[in-house]
Amino acid sequence: MALCWKLRKSRKVNSIDATSTMNRRLFSIGFISLACPGLCAEYLSRQKTFVGEEIFRRIMTQAQNEEWGRLSVGERVARAGLAMKGTPYVGFTLEIDDLIESPSVNFLGLDCWTFFETALAIARLLERSSIHHTPSRLLQEIEWTRYRGGKCGGNYLDRIHYLEEWFRDNAQRRNVADITPTLAPVVPLTGRKIDEMTVLWKSYRYLRHNPELRTGMARMEEHLQKHPFHYIPKALVPGVEARLQSGDIIGIVTHKPHVYCSHVGLALRTQDGILRLMHASSTKKKVIIDQSLSGYLEDFKSHAGIIVARPL
Repeated sequence: MALCWKLRKSRKVNSIDATSTMNRRLFSIGFISLACPGLCAEYLSRQKTFVGEEIFRRIMTQAQNEEWGRLSVGERVARAGLAMKGTPYVGFTLEIDDLIESPSVNFLGLDCWTFFETALAIARLLERSSIHHTPSRLLQEIEWTRYRGGKCGGNYLDRIHYLEEWFRDNAQRRNVADITPTLAPVVPLTGRKIDEMTVLWKSYRYLRHNPELRTGMARMEEHLQKHPFHYIPKALVPGVEARLQSGDIIGIVTHKPHVYCSHVGLALRTQDGILRLMHASSTKKKVIIDQSLSGYLEDFKSHAGIIVARPL
């Protein structure tokens, strides 16, 4: 009993120490953020938060030479996605620290979420003049869409962790339009818990190292379940493809437990007229242009349908 008590006491002290350390770091960095108004709140070193700057510079040069800035935002998203084709698939690319959350981008490895999000950030960045095409400004765009209300305060729970909330939060702030109900009859998803983060907490670096975050995450998941969720069944997707545009964000709804959406990618209409899914594929281990969206859905029994957001 004494040993167990000592272990519990030690864990409690370590947790307090870790929280105290995080608070001190956030407090000191807060002065930097205040001194640089209008820039992204960066809470970690660039070595962690911006990987593959040479690739970013290459994409910016390509965008300038090909005048992507003259294109619609959806076309810019698609061009940015194409520029990252072949990038290796790397899972959990958002888990970059044990304590501190900070906007980040990694051009050397992408998962499905960071792929669409980076393409969107590049498209938004191109609305600015070329003097703003910098790592800081790209991180600012990442912060604006990745975090609830567009603001990261250095806390892991500031980040939007579920795609359905990302759609809702970014639609409310007019970054995208959730066009799902305008495309086809939708059906409700019922009888499903949304609790993947707390059930699979060992897979997430921050949740492993900070047990106190799991309680906050559970509260967030409970809140998310109160929002109705509707999607387009995959049997109706063939009739929807003609109305989709390159750059549309396609959330893949799943039959699997613990989550509503299991994957996400971008719509891309190729020269043959086929509406394809461009995504960071965990099976192909890289960013690819896949078969038609409807064909992709049919290849997986676990895929239930889609939700669609259009960048604005």
